[in-house]
Amino acid sequence: MSDSIEKAWFVVHTYSGYEHKVQTNLESRTQTMGMTNQIFRVLVPEQEVSTVEDGEVKTSIENDFPGYVLVEMATPQDGNMTDEAWYVVRNTPGVTGFLGSHGAGSKPNSLLPEEVDLLMKRMGMTGEKVVDLDVEVGQTIKIVAGPFNGMEGVIRAIDPEKQEVEATVEVFGRETPTELGFNDIDTNI
Repeated sequence: MSDSIEKAWFVVHTYSGYEHKVQTNLESRTQTMGMTNQIFRVLVPEQEVSTVEDGEVKTSIENDFPGYVLVEMATPQDGNMTDEAWYVVRNTPGVTGFLGSHGAGSKPNSLLPEEVDLLMKRMGMTGEKVVDLDVEVGQTIKIVAGPFNGMEGVIRAIDPEKQEVEATVEVFGRETPTELGFNDIDTNI
């Protein structure tokens, strides 16, 4: 298949708690069954969450949609996946079905592009435009998103490639380091 093949994201239902096992199994089956030209990416919809406990910032990974896995597949047939790709995914251990399928072997509906964009943004995988931010180390910034929303911080490091800054925020009288995306800060304070 050529690079111009249409791709779409589908939601696969799994047993809750088995999302990563299904991801691993499906990636392995895709390789061994020669389906790399029809099944491209398998993702568990998770995001990194920071909380402040006892004056310390703790980061954890939370599953946004327990029991679901996202699969990017080729859609050469009127926006539907091929029968072979459907079979490989549907018969992967731990998979109970597709979201948007009406059973009896019917093909599921793919996610809409705006749904995919929202999910990718929540997972920190957006193809967002590169932000050209004019800041320097030691500059005070205002945080406009996340757990430190509304607080001020001081920039300690800048990573233009990742579009992030490392800043310190005063929490309960202690300086707490945090990483912030360029879109999460305001330099006009």
